[in-house]
Amino acid sequence: MGSLNKLSYPQRLFVWLLGYSLLMVGCFVVFQYHREKEFKAEEIDKQLQLINTYILTELREGHYVPDIRLDDFKPFDDIRVSVISDKGHIIYDNTLDSLPKTNHLDRQEIRDAMLNGSGYAVRRHSESTGNYYFYSARKSNDGNIVRTAVPYSISFSGLLQADYGFLWIMGIITLIMCILGYFATRRVGLHIIRLNKFAENVENGAQISDTEPFPHDELGEISNHIVRLYARLQQAVADRDSEHRAALHEQLEKERIKKQLTNNINHELKTPVASIRVSVETMLAHRNMSDEKQTLFLQRCLTNTERLQRLLTDVSLLTRMDDGSTSIIKEQVNLTDIINDVVEDRQILAATKGITIENFVSRDIVMAGNSPLLEAVFNNLIDNAIVYSGGTRIKIGLTGLDSDKVTLTLSDNGCGVPSEHLPRLFERFYRIDKGRSRAAGGTGLGLSIVKNAVIMHGGEIIAENKCSGGLLFKITFSRNSK
Repeated sequence: MGSLNKLSYPQRLFVWLLGYSLLMVGCFVVFQYHREKEFKAEEIDKQLQLINTYILTELREGHYVPDIRLDDFKPFDDIRVSVISDKGHIIYDNTLDSLPKTNHLDRQEIRDAMLNGSGYAVRRHSESTGNYYFYSARKSNDGNIVRTAVPYSISFSGLLQADYGFLWIMGIITLIMCILGYFATRRVGLHIIRLNKFAENVENGAQISDTEPFPHDELGEISNHIVRLYARLQQAVADRDSEHRAALHEQLEKERIKKQLTNNINHELKTPVASIRVSVETMLAHRNMSDEKQTLFLQRCLTNTERLQRLLTDVSLLTRMDDGSTSIIKEQVNLTDIINDVVEDRQILAATKGITIENFVSRDIVMAGNSPLLEAVFNNLIDNAIVYSGGTRIKIGLTGLDSDKVTLTLSDNGCGVPSEHLPRLFERFYRIDKGRSRAAGGTGLGLSIVKNAVIMHGGEIIAENKCSGGLLFKITFSRNSK
C-alpha cells in the first residue's frame, strides 16, 4: 500500500481500475468455464442417455444385456454398461468378471436416477476397476437402473475442457479494456491534478485565469464552471477594490479641489473686497469730496460688488455640480430653443463690440437635459468669445445628430489661444492674461462650468485653434443622459 501511495493519482486510479477489470473478467471467465463444462457434460449425458434408453427398450423386448450391440453409437467405442437393482446391487457389468457386493445407492448418478429418473456424474473413481468414468444412469419402469459409463481418458478430458478460443477472446477484450481504462483514468487523473493545482493557487491567493479550458466532457465542464466562477469572483473582488480605490481617490481629489477652490475664492475675493473697502474708507475720510469723486468711488464699489455676485453665482453652480447629478434635475428640453434664446439675449452685447453672432442650428434637437446648465454652457462660450477673442464673427453650427448624440461647434474668427494654454483652458481660475481677465470682470470659472455642465450631460468638449484663425469648441451631448 505504501508503494501504491507513491504513484501519482492517475497511476493509482489506473491500478485500481485494472484490478477491478481483471477481477471482473476473471470471475466471468470462471463462471463461463463452468457453464461451458456443464453444458458439454449435459451433451455427453444426453448421448449416453440415448444408449440407456436403447438398452431399456431392448430389455423390455426380451433381449439379454450381453446380446445388445452398441456398435452404432458414436463417438464412444469403449462403453461400460451396468444394470443395478432397485436395492443398489449390481446385477450386470460388462467390464467385471465378478460382481462387487457394495451398495451403489449412494452414487450420485444412481441417487439422481432414483429421484428424478436420470442422473450423471462427470468424474468419479470406480472402486471395481480402479479407473475414472463419466457415468450416466436411467431408471426403468421396474425400478432397476441401467448405467452406462465412458472412461475419463485424456481425450475425453479435453472434450470437457473450455474452448481456448473463448479464453483468447476474453484476454484480448481484457487488454482492450486495460488500454481504454488507461486513457480514461489518465484523463480523469489530469482533471483531478488540475483541480488540485487550482485549489492550491486559490489557497495561495494566486491570480486565477480561465484561459486554459478543461477537456470537453462532464467533469471538464464542471471544472471549467468552477474555475470561471472563481475567476469572475476574483475579478469582481478586484473590480470592487479598484472602484473603492477610485472612489477614495475621487473623494481625496474632491477634497483637494474644494481646498484649492477655497484658496482661489479667498484670493479672488481679496481684490474686489479691498477695492470696496478702500473706496468706502476714502469716502468716510473725505466727507467734503466733490459729487463727481463720490460717484466715481460708488461706481467702483458697484462694479466690484457685481464681480463678487458673479463669483458667488459661479462658485454655487460649480458646487452643485461637484456634489453630484442627483441635485441636477433633467427633463426633455429643446436644445435649439435654448441656443436661440441665448443668441438673442447676447446679440445686443455682441453688437456693442462690433461682433455678429451667426446661428446655423435650425433643426429641433430634443434631449434629456437641464435648461439652466445648457444655457450656462452657451452663455459662457459666447461671452468669452465676445470679451476675449478680438474677432468680428461668432458661428454656432450643428455637425452631427443621431438618436444617441448631438455634436455642435462654436467658433470665432479672433486671435485664438496659444497652444501651450489649450490643455489647461478648462481649469478653475485659470487665466491666459490675468490682468486682462480681471479687468474684464471675469471670474476664471466660466470654462470650468462649461466643461462640468457638458460632462453632466454625458458629453465632452474639445477646444482647438482653427487654421484660418480663431478658437473652435467642439461640443458633444448625449441625448439620453441620466
